[in-house]
Amino acid sequence: MTKKMIMFDIDGTLLDHDKKLPASAKEAVKSLKEAGHEVAFATGRAPYFINDLRKELEIDSFICFNGQYVEIENEVIYKNPMDRELLTHLSSFSTSHNHPLIYMGAQFMKSTSGYHSEIEESLTALHIDTTQIGMDATYYHDTEIYQTLLYCKENEESLYRSNLQNLNFIRWHEYAMDVLPLGGSKAKGIEKFIEKKGFTKDQVYAFGDNLNDIEMLQYAGHSVAMGNAPQEVKNVARYVTKDVGEDGIAYGLQMVGLLS
Repeated sequence: MTKKMIMFDIDGTLLDHDKKLPASAKEAVKSLKEAGHEVAFATGRAPYFINDLRKELEIDSFICFNGQYVEIENEVIYKNPMDRELLTHLSSFSTSHNHPLIYMGAQFMKSTSGYHSEIEESLTALHIDTTQIGMDATYYHDTEIYQTLLYCKENEESLYRSNLQNLNFIRWHEYAMDVLPLGGSKAKGIEKFIEKKGFTKDQVYAFGDNLNDIEMLQYAGHSVAMGNAPQEVKNVARYVTKDVGEDGIAYGLQMVGLLS
């Protein structure tokens, strides 16, 4: 079999609804690697929030911050930090509306506020220890920021979309949106990844479940939406597998012919 590139989102794709890795998914990844395929993560998470999963699956290549930071075998091959002037506008605008931000750098993440219930609820749902988040409203002044988390409700989204049109906003939680450079996506990260590794788009298999996976699924030659994905995501995928909690990864890999 010709070597393939398999990109996995993490939350809701590899990790189930309880943020656990199903045994069938772990075995499937092991089988892919034993067959000689390349396996990597494509996630909205920061690198420091995937260390345990990287060790468990023995994967040392990833696309983080929804495509803004790409590392292959412990070498950073692509970075797309956010423009500081745009971050200044975002900071000023969000402060005027009492909406906290979290600036995400390659090593640390810092909040513009102290304890905040919406930050606590959203990140705890990802099993992220919020005590690791420091407070520094000026963190972006001298640190490259690859993604910002904006805390506002859905009925407040239009304020940002209309006033900050040079930024990309993607909702992932009732209270939170990812803020990215305009044009930034997992698809861009994959493009840089396969340029480096010598794959073609048709050799790429992408698995995802949420709105931040849409560009990736549209870009990959073979795209698989999880059964737990919203219909908007399923509509752009070539295949739809079972729910992540129903061995969706293993089933999807069988669907596309990568596992028997």
